[in-house]
Amino acid sequence: MGKLIYDVSRVMAWFGGFVLSLVAVVSVSSIAGRSLSAFGLGPVPGDFELVEAGTALAVFCFLPWCHLRRSHADVGMFWNSYPAPLQRFLKVATDALMLAVWLLLVWRMGVAMLEYRSNGEVSFILQMPVWWGYAASMLPALLGCVVYFWRLLETLGLAAVQDGFTTAEGGH
Repeated sequence: MGKLIYDVSRVMAWFGGFVLSLVAVVSVSSIAGRSLSAFGLGPVPGDFELVEAGTALAVFCFLPWCHLRRSHADVGMFWNSYPAPLQRFLKVATDALMLAVWLLLVWRMGVAMLEYRSNGEVSFILQMPVWWGYAASMLPALLGCVVYFWRLLETLGLAAVQDGFTTAEGGH
């Protein structure tokens, strides 16, 4: 099970990178179009809407892999001076809190998605249903719930870390 979770998380992170690259292309094209308006070009219609939805999707794709690698930004100035039992407690506590926050986030995102779907709200320029952006981010968000739960099990010693996998412990 762990190998599947790690592999799917890695693929999602790569997909997030692809989406972020597309967002960058849209942004550059729109900026270039604005600067070349004298030649009949213009911005990409709905560029802000596309960047907003694409960035959210990319973040939801990145975060599970980031959490598995323990690569979130942290302040480790005093970490090595803490006794091992305190370090273990803090790892368990932070993994449990991250899971709780992620579950809350996904729950509220699901509620918002259903509300936007039922009220039919669309984006201003593209007239794209707003709930589509939420729906696109829901699959990686649900995967994040599984990943955060798995990471908590690993920290508690109830699941084995994938063989050969290294984390970015102590990294910033």
